[in-house]
Amino acid sequence: MDVVTGWRDVPAQAKGAVLAIGNFDGVHRGHQAVLGRARDLAKEMGRRSGAVVFEPHPREFFAPDQPFFRLTPLPVKLELLEALGLDETFVIEFGPELSGLGAEEFASEVVKKGLGAAHVVVGYDFTYGKGRTGTSAELKSLGKTLGFGVDIVEPVVNDGVVFSSSRVRDYLRQGETVEAAEQLGYWWRVRGTVERGAGRGKGLGFPTVNLPLAEGQDVAHGIYAVRVAHNEQCYAAAGYVGPRPTFGGDKPVLEAYLLDFEGDLYGEEIEVEFIEKLRHDAAFADGEALAAQMRHDCAQVRTLLMVIEGCDPMARFPLGQALSSGTGL
Repeated sequence: MDVVTGWRDVPAQAKGAVLAIGNFDGVHRGHQAVLGRARDLAKEMGRRSGAVVFEPHPREFFAPDQPFFRLTPLPVKLELLEALGLDETFVIEFGPELSGLGAEEFASEVVKKGLGAAHVVVGYDFTYGKGRTGTSAELKSLGKTLGFGVDIVEPVVNDGVVFSSSRVRDYLRQGETVEAAEQLGYWWRVRGTVERGAGRGKGLGFPTVNLPLAEGQDVAHGIYAVRVAHNEQCYAAAGYVGPRPTFGGDKPVLEAYLLDFEGDLYGEEIEVEFIEKLRHDAAFADGEALAAQMRHDCAQVRTLLMVIEGCDPMARFPLGQALSSGTGL
């Protein structure tokens, strides 16, 4: 997949595509319907398919002091878009210039003149332009005047629940990882570089890898069954999110104990895939009591992940299938 930065001086070969436009944080199943429509229309029209995303997320731009729960940082988002079979993605800076364009200016200067879109696909709730005054219906009307078509994808619903990034965040804040995965169509994951911790886990017989949590990434505290991917290998692991109350901590961390691994991953990039929450965080009387509980947790993790390995419920979705090995994209 080709990645083009900005909307000015776009290469000629990147123009004339069928483009899905949106933030697509999480690339959940609702987003996938929009992106899939663009991909399918492009095939019918004999054109390239693509997505238009904005960086940073508009909420980060308008409220920089308020931590925002990003489900998919840009590198992960781009990999997911590529896995869906798109030919190109435009990454457009969301800053003072773009946010100051009116709805008509955005359609004429960015979509038509800049990107040269032949056709556009958006969700039913897509808004754009200064003050978010532009609507999907208005974009369709402007497209008729400017010379590009517009498809509007209606809400995607399952059991009366509309797929949305906000709902996924809420599920993760409550520790409902399975419900979040059903919205996403794959298991939610965190990627980062392993940092050196205090070594307490090793002292208890459970050496862990430690990843920083991004600001605003307020997934529920507790113990999880997770899978850790590193160098195209997948390891069953017991994951922990929380401030480590047994040791008087106050800042949340993400730790994972790999059940069948020996080695040193400090400084390495890994991906932690959240499968299911087992229990809430808790303080223990001492390290021995904590170690006893960890042995119980690890036994539960092993049993649960063996079931998932045998029949991964996310493998029935396109992105879940692409990620079903647990080794990342």
